[in-house]
Amino acid sequence: MGDPENPQLSKDGDIILGGIFSFHRSWINRRDTYMHKPLPLQCISLNFRGFQYAQAMLFAIDEINNSSDLLPGITLGCKIYDSCGSIARGVRASLALINSQETTFKLSDKCTKPAQVQAIMGESSSSPNMAAATVIGPFHIPLISHFATCACLSDKNKYPSFLRTIPSDHYQSRALAQLVKYFGWTWVGAVRSNDDYGNNGMATVIETAEELGICVEYSVAVFRTDPMIKILQIIDIIKSSTSKVIVTFLSPGDLNVLLQEFSQHNLTGYQWVGSEGWIFDSHTAAMDVHHILDGAVGLSIPKAHVTGMKEYILDVKQLNSSSKELECSGHEDLAGVKNTFTDMSLMPIFYNIYKEVYAVAHALHDILSCNNTCNKTILHHIKRIRFKTKEGDEVYFNENGDPPAKYEIINWQPTENGNVEFVPVGLYDASLPADRQLTLTNRTLVWAQNSEQVPVSVCSEKCPPGTRKVLQKGKPVCCYDCLRCADGEISNSTDSISCVRCHSEFWSNERRDACIKKKEEFLSYEEMMGALLTAASLLGTCLTAVVMFIFFRYRRTPIVRANNSELSFLLLFSLTLCFLCSLTFIGRPSGWSCMLRHTAFGITFVLCISCVLGKTMVVLMAFRATLPGSNVMKWFGPAQQRLSVLGFTLIQVFICLLWLTISPPFPFKNIKDFKDRIILECALGSAVGFWAVLGYIGLLAIMLIFCAVWVTFIPAYVSSPGKFSVAVEIFAILSSGFGLLICIFIPKCYIILLKPERNTKRNLMGKEAPTH
Repeated sequence: MGDPENPQLSKDGDIILGGIFSFHRSWINRRDTYMHKPLPLQCISLNFRGFQYAQAMLFAIDEINNSSDLLPGITLGCKIYDSCGSIARGVRASLALINSQETTFKLSDKCTKPAQVQAIMGESSSSPNMAAATVIGPFHIPLISHFATCACLSDKNKYPSFLRTIPSDHYQSRALAQLVKYFGWTWVGAVRSNDDYGNNGMATVIETAEELGICVEYSVAVFRTDPMIKILQIIDIIKSSTSKVIVTFLSPGDLNVLLQEFSQHNLTGYQWVGSEGWIFDSHTAAMDVHHILDGAVGLSIPKAHVTGMKEYILDVKQLNSSSKELECSGHEDLAGVKNTFTDMSLMPIFYNIYKEVYAVAHALHDILSCNNTCNKTILHHIKRIRFKTKEGDEVYFNENGDPPAKYEIINWQPTENGNVEFVPVGLYDASLPADRQLTLTNRTLVWAQNSEQVPVSVCSEKCPPGTRKVLQKGKPVCCYDCLRCADGEISNSTDSISCVRCHSEFWSNERRDACIKKKEEFLSYEEMMGALLTAASLLGTCLTAVVMFIFFRYRRTPIVRANNSELSFLLLFSLTLCFLCSLTFIGRPSGWSCMLRHTAFGITFVLCISCVLGKTMVVLMAFRATLPGSNVMKWFGPAQQRLSVLGFTLIQVFICLLWLTISPPFPFKNIKDFKDRIILECALGSAVGFWAVLGYIGLLAIMLIFCAVWVTFIPAYVSSPGKFSVAVEIFAILSSGFGLLICIFIPKCYIILLKPERNTKRNLMGKEAPTH
């Protein structure tokens, strides 16, 4: 059997509570040969925080014992062990607390009482609590910690009897990542303690950071007992990095090791983001003599005030102690002493210990108050307690044994006397909706090197609107180049990962950050080409009207009466319509204009050609009629000429009606031919109908001028883009019209107006003698 383990501090009572704190920071390492029984662990380097924790526990016990409302008639006692920061020593202390199965009896006692503790106030760090919780878990004795934050301890399968009064790192890790995201830092370094607290906490920070689009340039682990060569390797990694923000999940002892080397290597100007392990630790601030951590931000347990606790802690009295090292006279005055023991910056942690003791007391009170049929296990009741402290704070545990997660956001702001003030600048409440969990006040923050500007820590600058991010090969997602959006695409937000194609009727502006409506293009009256074609159309109309007036004025002259004057007037009328039809091709296309364009022109132009054909056939038949015995003229009289014109025209009318009935032309927005503009044109509807109309015109166009125009029209029409195809069609119409007008009527008008002496029947018959 091993040597008995005696508590460093004890207090008698009806019910005993256990406590395990680190009164020392470290121990002397010995190389055991195992040739003889190992000597007890020799602890070194006093840790005043451990004494403060013990005092906070004793304060709560005394307050409960002096109260008549909670556990009346029953006193609480305690046994407190020193773990020296050793996991093995902490486990040994835990076993000593739960194995005290003997009963004690005093003459002053009315009955015997169990020496076994009912609950243990656990260590400050996560790793010692994990070891202790594994050992005492099967005994269902509650192990409650005030400062162990590792999210792994929420696993009730591994640690069924573990509870805590400090929030789990599950929330703190996510809060740290959200804090980094809030300030726009997307390129950071990570430094953690090489233990369960640091490794698990930082793993969650990195996981959440990646979800938020934050990249971690490096992640290194440090422990206060690491050899110097490893510390220097970490310094070199930080030196060679480009990130300016260091996110930490460190215990104060591990951070202090780094601070010493940072000061020696003049590593300043980094923005520190800290976990609750050190961000509000005044001892760490005092160690930072080179002000490396000035401007740090991080999360801390909300400030707390417990009436009477500060005075109790500083009022050191004679304690029952098995260690001579801890004895005191009881008359010491600490009013003028300034050290870690008199520093009250960790009052929120003291308050957590206070709440632990009260949670156990409330659970015991419930057990004593219930009937014989209720569950008498203290672990069962402590999981279900819900009460308010005298300061008004509600205490309860969730299904994982964790309290509600609330943090203050702390900023290290240097003061005029060279010290550092922990200034609250915001809050984080995990119980609120995600978009309201993190809130910062309007208070001015101080950043690294006393700057008032938020530091910038990015691998690549933000991509402005009009560009998109393109990842750099072989680098994290936060390292990218900004590529300008292609034509017709935009991005209207910063750091866009893709460009969005504009709607088919829109196009990107020059900056590629907005879609603007495409310019609509059509042959209009306002532009030069449209105006010239309109003028040509009106000129043709006027010339035709003038010719018609001349023919009407001289309708009884031989040159007008020859070759069927009715067809001449009908031809002039149809030519007028042809010239006017060209106007339907100019202007914004509409439903009616699209249907009238080709059909009206097709019918009127066929009427023109029919008249020309009628007149031509009359001339041909006239020559045939001069042959002896020929009577062909009786078959080409005025009636037959009218019928031929009507018949040819009705065929075109029939073709146009079929076209309009089956698939008529319609207004169409052409967005394919040009990317940056819309061509407003008339879709053919039925291409067969269109080419049937033109084909019929071509079949009747037997005069060379018409053939030349329309044969040239087809390839020019097909190859001309946009509004120019309309201009080609108008040009073909006008050319045909002017060709008919000039070739047929202008020579006759010349004779009528300028050579009236030739406007005689004899001259027309070719019988007038030539003049000399």
